Amino acid sequence: MSETPQPEAVASDADDGHAEHQHSYIANDTKTDYLKRLRRIEGQARGLQRMVEDEKYCIDILTQIAAMTKALEAVALGLLDEHMAHCVVDAVAAGGDEAQLKLKEASDAIARLVRS
Repeated sequence: MSETPQPEAVASDADDGHAEHQHSYIANDTKTDYLKRLRRIEGQARGLQRMVEDEKYCIDILTQIAAMTKALEAVALGLLDEHMAHCVVDAVAAGGDEAQLKLKEASDAIARLVRS
């Protein structure tokens, strides 16, 4: 029996003056995929630490950093897509101040991704 995805409260670490919790509507299978990817990235980070400790060839370390960066970007773009498809679409459909807030949040998130 599959469960209906429930919103999860997550704290926002953005310094945007919003102290309340934001909600995420990530389907359980998608959440599992993100967690697998993040655990793989965590393993890559530990591998990078070992490479530096073992004084591996710099270009090899840089290659692994590039791979890890791409993996993080893929997770970020997936989460952004989820946010746009659910939170932003729902807020825009409802209208009002919440719609403007969600659009601004999405725009700011995109700007942070582009700068990184």
